[in-house]
Amino acid sequence: MSKFSEIINQDKPVLVDFFADWCGPCKMLAPILKEVKDSLGDGVSIIKIDVDKNQPLAAKYQVRGVPTMILFKNGKQVWRQSGVIQKDEIINIIKTSN
Repeated sequence: MSKFSEIINQDKPVLVDFFADWCGPCKMLAPILKEVKDSLGDGVSIIKIDVDKNQPLAAKYQVRGVPTMILFKNGKQVWRQSGVIQKDEIINIIKTSN
């Protein structure tokens, strides 16, 4: 849990993808997030959290459906959305979060 706090307390935006292996839409989101990372490079950290393996963390952030993405800036939640979102929209959200 403390490692997660370290990760989300970075200066740059950190996009957390709460997912599950059995979730179809989560599999659709994975390549989209890869494209986002390829586009933004070091401008963003993207981490994936398996809700089945990290239930306390999922509960802490009240993740009730997957996929759920939460964007953190300096440890604060600045945006969250459930479901699959297209690459351009995610990039726009990350860029405007600064």
